[in-house]
Amino acid sequence: MNDIKVIIIDREGASHALMAPTDMNMNIMEVCKAYELPVLGECGGMAMCATCQCYLESDTALPEQSDDELDMLDQAFHVEDNSRLGCQIHITEEIDGIVLRLAPEE
Repeated sequence: MNDIKVIIIDREGASHALMAPTDMNMNIMEVCKAYELPVLGECGGMAMCATCQCYLESDTALPEQSDDELDMLDQAFHVEDNSRLGCQIHITEEIDGIVLRLAPEE
């Protein structure tokens, strides 16, 4: 099993270094929930609610956003140029060291 490090900055500004397995087909939303960070993920990872919105704070290259992700962010609050849905960022070796900040709750 290969683990990568994911840095999540919570809504109070505290940084959390999380270890995430690359062999379990997880995403950022699921990792945050596993570590009991305040991410709702109400739709279960279907890009339908934006309750896992976060901001990419590092220079980590991510795959292009899907139409579903872009459509959901178009309807969400507090959207910035670096907004992503955590449920759409899959845990892979390529994102080792990624830094994400949780978006404000509505």
